Amino acid sequence: MDENRIAILTDSTCDVPQALIDRYNISVIPHVVIWGNEQYRDRVDIQPEDFYKRLVTDPQRPTSSQAGIPDFTEAYEKAASRGAKEIIILTVSSAMSGAYQMAQKAARLVKIPVSVVDSKGPTMTLGWQVLAAARAVAAGLDVKGVLNAVDAVRKNMVQVVAMDTLEYLQKGGRIGNAVKWVGGLLQVKPLVSINHQTGLVEPVGLARTHKSLVEMLYSKFFDSLKSTENLHVAVLHGNVMQEAEALAGRIQKEFHPVELLVNITGPVLGINTGPGALALCGYSEG
Repeated sequence: MDENRIAILTDSTCDVPQALIDRYNISVIPHVVIWGNEQYRDRVDIQPEDFYKRLVTDPQRPTSSQAGIPDFTEAYEKAASRGAKEIIILTVSSAMSGAYQMAQKAARLVKIPVSVVDSKGPTMTLGWQVLAAARAVAAGLDVKGVLNAVDAVRKNMVQVVAMDTLEYLQKGGRIGNAVKWVGGLLQVKPLVSINHQTGLVEPVGLARTHKSLVEMLYSKFFDSLKSTENLHVAVLHGNVMQEAEALAGRIQKEFHPVELLVNITGPVLGINTGPGALALCGYSEG
């Protein structure tokens, strides 16, 4: 099957490294960062490194807005104009954003068939599913086969996020079930996970020091995996590349994953996780 027949689309919360976006010809629809009276398309008008530097120094807190129906419609029509006969679009968790609903509504406005997938998570929870879809298309699978491949990855997904403070998660309004931590505990460092059935953030634990937080992140992630065979792992970070690469080196030495990625978390997600955050996201095949 012509791999261009099925177009793979996603949104800018996926955090897939640009080299893989380019390799698999994945189309990314940007969400919007709102900073005062200014609006920036995520990873288009504002890059992550610049975003985190400003986040630390600017007393005004940014907010975000999901891509709208016209953005999704335009992306679908562009894919069709490039020769796609069918589209699969994967979005950030519908429990965290209205992107899934916008994508669904836009799908009803175009002639080309569109399958809309709720990834039930942010960042590389979404990203790994996007890559699974793109690789399934490249392998010649039809839409049903691609969707089955995505489901198989999601069922084994584990994502754990370590933040230096609850401040950004609280102000971003994405604290979900972790709300019990809010109050006098903003000085502690939270560890949260993503429930890939509900798509919600769930509390895991609290740490007093950054070192203990990272150890909790590491142990919780690997303890939660069904297996460490044929492991795909992504290390995401809030502009702390050196620490993320050190963590990746530790993972490589201990577990020898078949795929190990390191990437900076994009602005729309960084609004909630803040600078210095670290996340491990991945799954085992089989």
